Amino acid sequence: MKNAVISFSGGLDSTSLILHLLHKEYTIYALSFNYGQKHQVEIEKACMNIEYLKLKGFNVNHKILDISDAINILDSSLTDIKKDVPKGYYKEENMKSTVVPNRNAIFTSFAYGYALSINKEKKQKIKIALGVHSGDHDIYPDCRFEFYDKLFLAFQAGNWDTNNIDIYLPYLELNKADIIKEAIKACVNLNLNFNKIFQHTLTSYSPDKNGISNGDKASDIERILAFHENGIKDPIRYNKSWEEVLENAINHESKYNHSNKN
Repeated sequence: MKNAVISFSGGLDSTSLILHLLHKEYTIYALSFNYGQKHQVEIEKACMNIEYLKLKGFNVNHKILDISDAINILDSSLTDIKKDVPKGYYKEENMKSTVVPNRNAIFTSFAYGYALSINKEKKQKIKIALGVHSGDHDIYPDCRFEFYDKLFLAFQAGNWDTNNIDIYLPYLELNKADIIKEAIKACVNLNLNFNKIFQHTLTSYSPDKNGISNGDKASDIERILAFHENGIKDPIRYNKSWEEVLENAINHESKYNHSNKN
């Protein structure tokens, strides 16, 4: 029996990771976190996909943890209503305002504790599966291998019975376009509707209450370009047409690449 605990935001990466794990026949324990993020509607999207998977015969153990009271002491444009989430390209310096200090360490600490508790009951190996990928490395230091390598050494030093707990980062060297490509294959193999699943994912850090955005934030742009690279249209709705958000994303990427050549 293969088991995995996953940090499940409801975004494209973590949703793809659930499909990846289902394809590899894991029993999945998913944790979604309400940390006071402005885009809290992502949790609703996550629940929609859990229900869809259940209807298709795939049961994912899903828990939602409210840690908003703890995270509101941390400075980030993702949680502070007085700060705007910046527009632009992901690798630009101003994107650092979207960092939530120590967020992934906090999430992974809960996941590790959950895995230890499951192992205590089941006596089986459990992986902590996370959807971090190469596109995150520049802006988010807590998405890099060296961070998780040291973090898990600390977890092992601070807990009993850690032999059955391991980390699994299948997307670490992939970009978002690669992740989409893999998700398409997983949906085919699992007989799932790719568009139905991914229209209920949320990548934007600044959507409206229904999860619809203008497509002009860095996380939107990265997603739009990734779908474009795969030659398909993003199934989610934007406030503007696909042609408009795609043109904007291409222009931002081109402007960033041009400025870094000079």
